[in-house]
Amino acid sequence: MDRKVIIGTRGSELALWQANFVKDRLAEIGLDAELKIIKTQGDKFLNLRLDKLEGKGFFTKELEEGLLDNTIDIAVHSHKDLPTQNPPGLIIAATSEREDPGELLLILKDCVDVKQKLSIKFAGMVGTSSNRRKSQLLALRPDLEIEDLRGNVPTRIEKLRDEDYDAIILAKAGVQRLGIDLSEFYIEELEPIEFIPAPAQGVLAVQIRENDTVLYEKLQAIHNEEVAEVIAVERKVLNLFNGGCHMPLGCYCRKEGGKYQVWTAKATEEDSFPDRLYLESDTTHGLAERIVARFSPDRTFPLKVFITRDISESSYFRKAMDNHGIEVEARSLIRTFPIINKLDPYILRDIDWIFFSSKNAIEYFFRLDPQVSKKTKFGVLGRASEETLRYFGRIPDFNGEEEGIDTTEIAKEFAAIASGTTVLFPGAKGSLRTIQQTLSVQTKIIDLPVYETVTEDEVEQSHADVLIFTSPSNVEAYFAGNLLAPGQKVVCIGRSTGKKFDEMGVKYTLPYSPDEIGLAEAVFGL
Repeated sequence: MDRKVIIGTRGSELALWQANFVKDRLAEIGLDAELKIIKTQGDKFLNLRLDKLEGKGFFTKELEEGLLDNTIDIAVHSHKDLPTQNPPGLIIAATSEREDPGELLLILKDCVDVKQKLSIKFAGMVGTSSNRRKSQLLALRPDLEIEDLRGNVPTRIEKLRDEDYDAIILAKAGVQRLGIDLSEFYIEELEPIEFIPAPAQGVLAVQIRENDTVLYEKLQAIHNEEVAEVIAVERKVLNLFNGGCHMPLGCYCRKEGGKYQVWTAKATEEDSFPDRLYLESDTTHGLAERIVARFSPDRTFPLKVFITRDISESSYFRKAMDNHGIEVEARSLIRTFPIINKLDPYILRDIDWIFFSSKNAIEYFFRLDPQVSKKTKFGVLGRASEETLRYFGRIPDFNGEEEGIDTTEIAKEFAAIASGTTVLFPGAKGSLRTIQQTLSVQTKIIDLPVYETVTEDEVEQSHADVLIFTSPSNVEAYFAGNLLAPGQKVVCIGRSTGKKFDEMGVKYTLPYSPDEIGLAEAVFGL
């Protein structure tokens, strides 16, 4: 192929980065290319809300017209901006590797409150024009004020710098590609399993004419089939919902350990509470259809769920259940008591890490008013413990959330980080020592029992459709005098709790995340 390839691109800094990235990849496979800048409607109508433009061809239409009239040979798009159907005569010839699909929350430093979830001060103003982001933000922080934000990435950051907002939210991929210095802001990274991104976020699409078979064959050398496979699930979900990027829909698929894991969040309106679903599958065949079926308005929900912990009226889990009129029966079957009332300051000397395996451990430890060195780092198992730790003004340096519900995997990850250090483990008397057992012999372990657990006697049976157990002790307390009623389904917060049901031969559902969001996802998926 001896012709020079013309790459069509928008003129923004990020679009040019993306086009030049593809140009460089083409050079690696021996193709000479040059850029042609084309202005799209999305670039012209900056006064319109972004969510009214995305997904309707406002950022792609003119580029696609350039392909069809042969003035360009390739159009480079952010894959998430593309409608789910190509115009007749055009195809996606190559998919790039995936940049981190997470989000960045940039916060003015005088608007930070780490005790609040997401670290934004109470009633702070957040800039975004994405309905997907708005619905998920308000689900986590209903006190926030959400205002529209338009412009390219540097423009949005400049608006934050000018203090038009207290915080803004951006795709991590765009910021990373531009290499922007964000040191003047406080940065909260939102993982894609926590804050679910737009379908195909972080991926570039290389679009060509369908009849340009020679170019198509050449482009297979830069095509990433693994990424194409997982974003095909995300975009199929979007397609089946018949929605564009204006829809309050997040979908993220990844392949881990030979299985496809998919998180989906969908709200009916931009300010309504989103439903969330987590599914795992051995194949992508029919996966998108399974996901969309769970969101059907005709599906039935449990009438009542029972959960073995106290749940406040404003909690995420309670709101997720209220969203479908599901009654919540919440009562803990255990009581906790402090073991020590005063902490010897000597025990905190030379401590490198403090690791918490539960919310109770955090609360009882900080009741002792510990004088922790600034160099000491904190580790937690997941989001629920992180939220409790934040309440005491601390942010974890390690969160096992990414490793999911398998405590053994979390332990291995932490062991690699903490090897050769001194680690303090505040916890319950007689608790499982899964994390400790995995640490290397070079690591000094200090166990500090700070509370003990006592189970309730003569626990009243629940007749709820779903029983949710949040600890092994709660399982023991409940089944000391009760049996499962016919048709009742069981959800366990983690594997250690689930082992109790393994011993009984009872089937149960595990959430991916051992917290209220994960439990809500599990109930929605039943």
